This record gives sequence, C-alpha cells and structure tokens, in this order.
Amino acid sequence: MLLSLVVVLCMSVASSASEFKVGFYYESCPKAEDIVKEELDKAFKASAGIGADLLRLHFHDCFVGGCEASILVDSTQANVAEKDAPPNETFEDEVFDVIDTVKARLEVACKGTVSCADIIAFAARDSVVHYGGTYYNVPSGRKDGKASIANETVDLPPPTFNISQLTAMFATKGLSQDDLVILSGAHTIGVAHCPSFSDRLYNFSGTLKGDPSLDVEYAKQLKHECPRGNTVNEVNMDTQSPLTFDSSFYEDVATNRGLFTSDQTLMSTSATAYKVSQYAKYPESFKKAFAASMVKMGKIGVLTGKQGTIRANCRVIDQS
Repeated sequence: MLLSLVVVLCMSVASSASEFKVGFYYESCPKAEDIVKEELDKAFKASAGIGADLLRLHFHDCFVGGCEASILVDSTQANVAEKDAPPNETFEDEVFDVIDTVKARLEVACKGTVSCADIIAFAARDSVVHYGGTYYNVPSGRKDGKASIANETVDLPPPTFNISQLTAMFATKGLSQDDLVILSGAHTIGVAHCPSFSDRLYNFSGTLKGDPSLDVEYAKQLKHECPRGNTVNEVNMDTQSPLTFDSSFYEDVATNRGLFTSDQTLMSTSATAYKVSQYAKYPESFKKAFAASMVKMGKIGVLTGKQGTIRANCRVIDQS
C-alpha cells in the first residue's frame, strides 16, 4: 500500500509539472508568445510607459490569490472586483484593453487554449525586455481563477510599509527578503501618483513634518511636483531613467532618493543596504537576479489542470 501511495504521489507531481512548464503551448498554440509580443510592440508605440503598468499588473495579480488573472475581472452589481479596490484604481483602462486585444487574437489563433493569467505573465516579461531588462523563459500552463474580491487586495504591500512588514508579507508568498530587494527594482520604470507618498512630504508618521530620511533637494522637487492635497499629479519613480530598465533605482535609494517609504526602507538593515549597493554597482547582476525572482513570483498560487478555467473573456468569470 505504501509503494502504491508513493507511485500515486510521484504521478501527481509529474502531472502537475507537465501542466506548468516552459513551452507549455509549444504544440497547442505555438505562436502564443509571438502574438503577445506583437500586440505589445503596438502598445508601446502608442504609449511608451504602458509596460510599467503591465509589469505591476503581474505583481498585483500574483500577490492576491495567486497568479490567476483575478485582477482582470470587472465588478458586477453583486461583487466589487480587485481592479476597483484602492491599490488598483491607478491602473489606466489602456492596460486592460491591451490584455483584451491580445486575448482576442489568441482566441482566433487557438480558441480556448491560452489563459489570461499566462497572458499577464508573458506581457510582464516582454515589458521588462522592452525597456532593457534580461529576457527570461516564462513557465506557462496557468489556469484562470473563478473569483475576484476587492477586499483581498489587503495582501498587496502598501508603499508605507517598513522592512520588517515587507519581509513578513513577502514570506507569506514564499518570497525571501532578497526577492523583496530585487523585485523592488521594478520601480526603475514607471510613475507614481502623489497620494502614494505625500505623507513623506507633509505628515510623516503623523508628525506634520516631512520624512527626515528624504534627501532635502529631492523633497523640494517632490513638493513642487506634488503640492499639498494634490491627488492627480504623477512623478517618475526613478529620477534618472524612468523608461530604462537599469539599476538607477538602487542609486536613488542609496542616496536617500527612494520615492516610497517601502523603497527607502531597503537601507534600514545592513543586509538589504548591502544588496542595494551591489545592484547599484552591477546592473547586469541586478537584471539577472530580477529575471530569476520574476519566475519565482510567477509561481505563486498557480492553478493548473482542473483547478481553474480558461476564460474566453478575461473580464468575466467563467461560471461553468
């Protein structure tokens, strides 16, 4: 009986591995990744910064219920979905439109084959590469989830968290503190809205003053770009090269010019500060490490086989 149990377990592991792997669509939809890239290339021409949001979309999807495309679901009268929760309200409609366009093409090429969750993962990888990051192979075979609940976005780490809080939250997702430092480097591209960091300028920790750890000149610049009470303006998260995937984010953090508390807190321990200094000095090392951590993050809560579904419309839960 014990031998039979071992055989069954081994078969289960092998089956799971065959359902989630690099090249999953090699036979069923061989042009899948090419189609994603072709549509993203069009999107980049229309909006130079859209890739930053596509990368953030993958992160926000995986941290809430796993990498199962719940972030794409539209709210209904009966349910407020993740995309309408406060942490996700800054996503522009064009981000979801791009995913819809990719999905529509894939449905024509290979009906009912490629999941929305895999589209997000492919799009994130292609966005990293577009801005100059390292190419990495994306394991695929994810299925789409059957729920999307706004309240579950409490699993997303807010920009106000310190190193202890962030480390603990990442650990719940199977990610290490090193992964935290590495994945924070995604802030080398893209923009942030003023409310996400305004407390650091005007009321840090309830003091009615600015964050003393923030570089003085940088603080002045941010106050100019984000006057008190402004809720619509945006600033670059990387002060040097916001449309290039490089290690200048770490240079900013090392000189007290990290935009968020969650960025600057990387300097608060000797271990994380050392990582920041190393990635600032060796950009290729950062890019390689980032690719590896993205693959790791992309495995959070993956649904395979009969665990999930493949939505025909990424915005609508399959009720079957």
